[in-house]
Amino acid sequence: MIARPSFKTALPTTTSLLVSSPSSLIKSRSISTVNTAQNEEQEILVEQRKNRPVSPHLQIYQPQLTWVLSSFHRITGVALAAAFYGVTCTFAATSVLGVHFDTQSLVSAFASLPVAVQYGAKAVAAYPFVFHCLNGVRHLVWDFGKELTIPGVYRTGYTVLGLTALLGTYVAFFYQ
Repeated sequence: MIARPSFKTALPTTTSLLVSSPSSLIKSRSISTVNTAQNEEQEILVEQRKNRPVSPHLQIYQPQLTWVLSSFHRITGVALAAAFYGVTCTFAATSVLGVHFDTQSLVSAFASLPVAVQYGAKAVAAYPFVFHCLNGVRHLVWDFGKELTIPGVYRTGYTVLGLTALLGTYVAFFYQ
C-alpha cells in the first residue's frame, strides 16, 4: 500500500511565537491514504520513473585524467587481489591435496617458457602493480591534504603515469 501524505500546516510568524501559548503552536497534520493493490503500486512507480530526467550517457563526456586514473586504480586493485588470492589458494589447495607445487616448481616452470612470453608475463604483472602502488602513494598524499587543487591533481596524475612508464619498464625488462 502506498500512503500519500497530505500536509496542511502553516508556519507561525515570529510575533505569534512570542504571544502564543505552547498548546497553540502544535499543529495537526492530516494524512490520507489510498488503498491500492500490488500491481497498481507497480504501475504508479513505473509512471513516476517515466517522468524522471534521463542522465546523459558517458559517451558524451570527454574522458578526464581524474576519472580514468580512478577507474584504473580500482581495476588494478581488483586484478592484483584476484591474482594474489588465486596463487595463495593454489598453494593451499595443492598442499592439502598432496600435489607437489611449491615456489621452486613455479620458478622452473616460468624459466622453461620462451623469453618473449617471460617478458610479456612480467610486463602484464609489472605495469599494473607499479601503477597501483604509485597511485596509492598519490592517494596518501591527498590524505595529508596536499595537491588537492585541480592543477595539483593533474600534476600528480601525470607524475604517476610517467613514473609508471619508467618503473614498469625497469621492472618488466631490466629487473631480474
